Amino acid sequence: MSTPPATSHSHHGDLVARDAHDAHGGHDDGTPHSTFKGYMTGFILSVFLTAIPFWLVMAKTFDKPSTTALVILAFAVVQIVVHMIYFLHMNTKMEGGWSLLALVFTLVLVVITLSGSIWVMYHLNTNMMPPSAHDMKNMP
Repeated sequence: MSTPPATSHSHHGDLVARDAHDAHGGHDDGTPHSTFKGYMTGFILSVFLTAIPFWLVMAKTFDKPSTTALVILAFAVVQIVVHMIYFLHMNTKMEGGWSLLALVFTLVLVVITLSGSIWVMYHLNTNMMPPSAHDMKNMP
């Protein structure tokens, strides 16, 4: 007859701790985890945020195309936020806030690049266009 090892009681505690760890998805790295409900909420919001602008364009709801473009742009920004929250699980606590800081830095670079490019193209178009036929008649 063998006697059970003296550590069998602590082994039971290890099993309980392991079961509690596995009940939370087996991950304890501090990153947020989503559920099926969270993914479905994100999916349904994404579908609506795609369908509504599509309907706005197809039904020609607004008279001016610029108004339609601005509304679609607003829906696009909201959809980006939905994707970041529900699918990328980004928040201020993730990785100590560094991923959010990296996102802000990326957005600043994109805004600088886009606005600079548009500014340069506008000024090139304004200042470098060949004179029109009307301007040629008035030349000395």
